Amino acid sequence: MDTKKIRVIIVDDHAILRSGIKQILVASGDIDVVGEAENVAQALKCVREIPADVMLLDISLPDKTGIEALKLIKRENAALNILMLSMYMEDQYAVRSIRSGASGYLCKHTASEELLTAIHTLAKGRKYITANVAEILAEQVGNEHAAALHESLSDREFQVMRMIASGLSVSEIADKLALSVKTVSMYRTRLLEKMNLKHNAEITHYAIKNQLVE
Repeated sequence: MDTKKIRVIIVDDHAILRSGIKQILVASGDIDVVGEAENVAQALKCVREIPADVMLLDISLPDKTGIEALKLIKRENAALNILMLSMYMEDQYAVRSIRSGASGYLCKHTASEELLTAIHTLAKGRKYITANVAEILAEQVGNEHAAALHESLSDREFQVMRMIASGLSVSEIADKLALSVKTVSMYRTRLLEKMNLKHNAEITHYAIKNQLVE
């Protein structure tokens, strides 16, 4: 009988949440938590040094967005199965995550049984797609008009949009992202054009209406 356990790395900047997830996984009996990280730099270190089958990756990290982290990690190890964890509902980030290389997406408030099912599914090399995400994907296949306006944005444009909607100025965003004010302004201009919006107030209204900001 094969007793090989599923090796999991947990990436989340909240220590209490990491601890809670770890307890659930270890209690299952067939999962080993082989690494933990609280930011992208530590996550990349884990990927380079620790063999793993599945990574649980928080979509909101202090040094980069989860989507940026996802792409960097997949560049290091394309075979690693990554399950995105988020406080946001599936219709806001799941499709973007899967298109960027994630093997699955779960909201953090889902039951522990679903988390374990998702991990076992990913460990077998399959994607974990909930019925809701499958419906969203089906609606978008062959129909560009079905996609929400923000789905047309690049990851950086999407990030800038959320930060503007959170009340940050262009200079504050530039400081947080280690970019020039000119570059952030360029992203702002692009996202306004793509979404047919005129100013920051409309960005904020759209983001709140579509539950893209906390």
